[in-house]
Amino acid sequence: MLNFYPGPSKVYPDVRTYLTDAYDEGILSTPHRGEQFVQLSRAVVGSLKRRLNIPQDYHIFFTSSATECWEIIIQSLTKTKSAHIYNGSFGEKWFEYARKLRPAAEGIAFDVNEPMPVEQLAISSDTELICFTQNETSNGTQVSANTILNLHNRFRDTLIAVDATSSMAGLNLKLIKADIWFASVQKCFGLPPGLGILVCSPRAIFRAKQMAERNHYNSLVPMYEKMLNYQTTHTPNELSIYLLKRVLEDRPFIKTIDEELTERAQELYTFFEQFADFRPLVENEEVRSKTVLTLQGSERLIDDMKKRALHHHIRLGNGYGQWARTTFRIANFPAIDNEEYEELKRFFLHYYA
Repeated sequence: MLNFYPGPSKVYPDVRTYLTDAYDEGILSTPHRGEQFVQLSRAVVGSLKRRLNIPQDYHIFFTSSATECWEIIIQSLTKTKSAHIYNGSFGEKWFEYARKLRPAAEGIAFDVNEPMPVEQLAISSDTELICFTQNETSNGTQVSANTILNLHNRFRDTLIAVDATSSMAGLNLKLIKADIWFASVQKCFGLPPGLGILVCSPRAIFRAKQMAERNHYNSLVPMYEKMLNYQTTHTPNELSIYLLKRVLEDRPFIKTIDEELTERAQELYTFFEQFADFRPLVENEEVRSKTVLTLQGSERLIDDMKKRALHHHIRLGNGYGQWARTTFRIANFPAIDNEEYEELKRFFLHYYA
């Protein structure tokens, strides 16, 4: 089965070997307060910083998922209010989640074909945290490094949090330009689901200590205190952390991965321009995602296409949210080989050219 689903997506074939090695090395039953886990945790933190260009003074935490990060960030870094800038389902869900915890949270929607309107943002001075999704998995849009820089420059005194679920480990993100970044591993990391990575700047940790919120299973201050010794507040997903260590060691540095994905994304967008019956949902090339391509067509065509693809052992991503019935999505993640995209192209040329 060729898997182009945008998460959980294809895992690296090497994961099979890593799983056996984890068993043989005793990782599956090692105490999470013991020295073997501490060494593993320390190694993964070091690898993440080196491989993904994470600033040395930023702090890394292990969570269960990106969704859990939404909760940690809101409860531990805001007392009253966050502002959420979104153009798709996941950004909006984060806003709705925040509003359950902090009813004063504000949402600012913008169009899928427009860059984030940084200069027009009316964010009140009592906002403690600005939140947005760097790569919106639901519709295949992205917020560029330039836009993030402009946001950082305009709101220097406010913490900025970025959901990078479908771009971290795929794109060379400029992490220094925001205070909090997070992702899950079942997309660009090429691993099975069940682990989230939360990255916080010194400024974010300072804010967490000021708030001193300790009322939850996943409060940031106790998480920070434990990770000073490379430990966690809870029994962590040791297997996933081990798999992450192995996959980071065996992959190129993020600059190389970014270059390859960017080039392949451009080739794929160019390829799909030749079809009359469907086209990219995002017309503005400037805001198109490099890691999730979203194509739109009639409901009937999309339904037929997905069924036909499955018959040929090709799994395409369903549409999501308001675009559920009229779009399909294709992951452009590092674990998927170029030859698999060639086979995907042959399928489309055969049936839809």
